[in-house]
Amino acid sequence: MLNTVPLLKPGVLVVTPGDRDDIILAVSLAAINGVPLAGLLLTSDTVPDPRIMELCRGAFQAGLPVLSVSSGSYDTANRLNQLNKEIPIDDRERAENITDFVASHLDASWLHQRCGTPRELRLSPAVFRYQLIQRAQAANKRIVLPEGNEPLTIQAAAICQARGIARCVLLARPEEVHAVAQAHGIELPPGLEILDPELIRERYVAPMVELRKNKSLNAPMAEQQLEDPVVIGTVMLALDEVDGLVSGVIHSTANTIRPALQLIKTAPGCTLVSSVFFMLFPEQVLMYGDCIMNPHPSASELSEIALQSADSATAFGISPRVAMISYSSGNSASGEEVEKVREATQLARETRRDLLIDGPLQYDAAANEHVARQLAPDSPVAGRANVFVFPDLNTGNTTYKAVQRSADCVSLGPMLQGLRKPVNDLPRGAQVDDIVYTIALTAIQADTLS
Repeated sequence: MLNTVPLLKPGVLVVTPGDRDDIILAVSLAAINGVPLAGLLLTSDTVPDPRIMELCRGAFQAGLPVLSVSSGSYDTANRLNQLNKEIPIDDRERAENITDFVASHLDASWLHQRCGTPRELRLSPAVFRYQLIQRAQAANKRIVLPEGNEPLTIQAAAICQARGIARCVLLARPEEVHAVAQAHGIELPPGLEILDPELIRERYVAPMVELRKNKSLNAPMAEQQLEDPVVIGTVMLALDEVDGLVSGVIHSTANTIRPALQLIKTAPGCTLVSSVFFMLFPEQVLMYGDCIMNPHPSASELSEIALQSADSATAFGISPRVAMISYSSGNSASGEEVEKVREATQLARETRRDLLIDGPLQYDAAANEHVARQLAPDSPVAGRANVFVFPDLNTGNTTYKAVQRSADCVSLGPMLQGLRKPVNDLPRGAQVDDIVYTIALTAIQADTLS
């Protein structure tokens, strides 16, 4: 199979017997990861093992053409090589014969069904993660990590630095970082920046006093607050010395976000900060918001959360179809909470008339096409939503955790929205991969905001 991999390039037609499981798997992986192959041609009338076909189902559903012939691979390759693809412009009889031959081998009803229903390719988790790393590498952003002496942070920073995902800055005493790295067998790559907070703290006192002058902050108060590495990192971000900040391995969400709200503030046009999680299901990526920030948003705040979430979806390659979640769909019920969701939906529509958004919708009506046909048959979003906006923090946080723990789903985030510059909090119990992907998310946010 290793000899096959370099040949899997755009436009290539792979000819192989149906019992070559290794090649079929390699072709499917290439297709899932975005390589536009011409197709897979199985020879000798050999049917692949059903278990292999099930593993490759995602590639087939994504549009990888699969054909089968009775001739062997050698004869098939020869015939393909000898095939004259050109038809003389005046050879009408030959053109009609070829058209009739091709038409006789097509399933007209299947084609009509497929062509009659617009189909948008879903972004698979594998492609999403691959694109995430690729875009972060291209962005080449400098990300500060205030928890610089934590083993998980150090390992994630080493990975990001070595792979070019971001230029990481660890805030910690260099000797402490080296000792932790040696104890955990972590190889620190060249260029990984380590800044001792004790040595740089003084330089940020005056800038912090200036940033908080409207709150009557004085130098002694600034010095005291700068004892916290998260505050130092946030001032560095405010001064454009770094492009983003990631924290939360040992700090609480409040400790990570509070300095950002005080020093970075909200982006132009934003009145609040919200969050989204990227929920990576086996065959698609969904977004959940807001799950950590706003306990009881008003209708106007919920509308803003929906618009921020839609913008985040677009920034990460997801065409947003926003479902405003409630315990009722359409006009089937009334009540204060349902009316809030209905009003928020209307406000969002008025602000962004080109956005596909609908609500109130129950979760099953938003996610399942069969339920959608019963509960919301005229909805442009129901049954195929990919951005789910919950009515309050209680609903959002509970749903995200229930799905993460009970379904076959991996979550990335939370990613904060609405700040002037990117600051992101890590989920509780974050592991190295979580930190790496959050750094990548932050780098892409910084690139988008710039």
